[in-house]
Parts: sequence; C-alpha cells; structure tokens
Amino acid sequence: MRKAFTLIELLVVIAIIAILAAILFPVFAQAKVAAKKAQQISNNKQINTATMIYMADYDDYYPRNDDCQAGSSLNPALKNATFNPNGIGCTAPPFYNRMNHYAWQKWIMPYAKNVPIFIHSTRPPLDSSTGSCPGGIWSACGQIYGSVAINLALTGALDTYAKPPSATRQFRNSWLGGNQTSLPDAAAPWLFMDLYSTSLNFAPVFTSPEAVTQTAYPVAIRELWVPQFMKGNASSCNYTNEVDTTRVPFSETVVLGFADGHTATMNVKRFLSNTPTAAQYNVSSRWNCTFTGGSWTISTPPTWTGTWPMWALQ
Repeated sequence: MRKAFTLIELLVVIAIIAILAAILFPVFAQAKVAAKKAQQISNNKQINTATMIYMADYDDYYPRNDDCQAGSSLNPALKNATFNPNGIGCTAPPFYNRMNHYAWQKWIMPYAKNVPIFIHSTRPPLDSSTGSCPGGIWSACGQIYGSVAINLALTGALDTYAKPPSATRQFRNSWLGGNQTSLPDAAAPWLFMDLYSTSLNFAPVFTSPEAVTQTAYPVAIRELWVPQFMKGNASSCNYTNEVDTTRVPFSETVVLGFADGHTATMNVKRFLSNTPTAAQYNVSSRWNCTFTGGSWTISTPPTWTGTWPMWALQ
C-alpha cells in the first residue's frame, strides 16, 4: 500500500511555509533598503570627495561654472547629439550640452568620472517633460533630477554663457563668498542631500534684486521644506507629521554631504528642526507653500534669530 501525506499534513506544511514567508519577506525588504542606503551613502561620499579635490585645485572655492561643451551630456544617449554653441543644446532647449547649475554634476565630472554615482540608488533619473526640456529632463536634456541636490547658497552659480556684459543675473554669488574658508564651521552646513523633486536638482536660493551681480541666500525656511519630506495636500498646503516614503525611502532619513567633505545620514524631522521657521528667518517675500523654482527675488537681505549651523546661519 502506497503512503501519502494526508490533507491535514499538507495544510500544516503550507501554513508553516506561509508563516515563515510572512516573517522573512519584511526582513529581506529591510535588507534591500539597507543595501540601497549604503550605496547612496557611498555615492554621496564620492560626490563630496570629488568636490573637495576640485576645491584643492581652485583655491578653496566651490564649483559654480557656466559653459557649453560638445559631448558633455550626462545621458550617454546624447553624447553624439548635435553641438551648436549658439543654438539647441547650449542656448536653446533641450540643453543637453549646457554646464550650468541645472547640470551641476558636470562641474566636478573631471574628478568624479562616474555618472552613476549621481543617480539615486532607489530610482532612475526623473524624466518628465518641461518647457526647458521638451521630450524629458533625462531623455532630452540629460539632466539628473530626483537624486542628489547641491546647495547653491554655499556655491553660488553663474549664468554667463553667451551673454552680453550687461545681462542681468550673470553672477549669483554666495552670501558667504563661495569658499570653504569663509564658512563659520565647515563641518556643520550641508552641501549635498537627497532631494526628490520634479522641478529642481539643487536647493533654491533667495536672491538680491536683479543686476549683473546678485547675492544668493539660503532658502532656510522650515515651512518650505516640510512638503519635500512629509505627506500632505499640495493644493491646500496642508501637511502631516508622517514622512512620505516615496520622497524619503531610507527609514525617514536623508543622506547629507557636508561642506567639509564628510557624509552622514539625518532623520528628516531633525533636518526640519535644524531649519528656522518663517518667524525665525525673515525675508521680504517668498513662495507660499513650497519652492517651485530655482530662485526668489527679495528686496533686502534675510534676517534671522538664533543660530542655525546646518545652514551656516551664525
């Protein structure tokens, strides 16, 4: 007589397997997130190190170039795209060969030599179509959004390519001078961070009134940063205290590269608590809910109460 498992025995085995799967799957998921987080920390560290090497070659100044070079696109598919120094690719969209703050990665590419470190470990570059990048931010412009952002308030930025000497907004100088030496404490302010944004790949700035040369100040207002991390309703500007895991995939933490070259993680709620409120950081005008553009013109320099080392406000 042939022996076989009874129905009860089979059901018990299936139940045990299901229980083990329920226990182990979250562990595997957590391990995967941990691996991605470690990769992102490594990427940010390499970016920061490349920047420090750049600064050693440029008298301690952070990069802030504006140029246009053939074959400079970060997207390999655009390396052989047509080069027109006064047209599409340089001065007209899509700007695949432009080397300004929208493609800030190119500033340090000779030192990094590795495009993948600029791409977030949990997602590919965002590729929505915009007015300046019809056809896709990544596909048409070769720009990397939804990954690592640079703090333009520390570096400053140039908009000088193919511009007459009288053109406004050509020089946006950091309010601290644009070099590491000028920082009150180089180990405290952030220079790079994870930022999930469809409109920016850098931290925006408040700027002095339009002129050939402007001064750039940090957008260091907690209320403007809450929507970058928390769940809520953008139309009503009503946000909760619950972290949005789409924007913050690493257990409520972001990876920061600091101005002295070191890299660390920080809980987003701590990031927000280290950022002054609108009452503590006073500007003449600002975005209503969150930043949606690269700069906002203010009539007078910001004033603040308290000390906020993460923003170099001391």
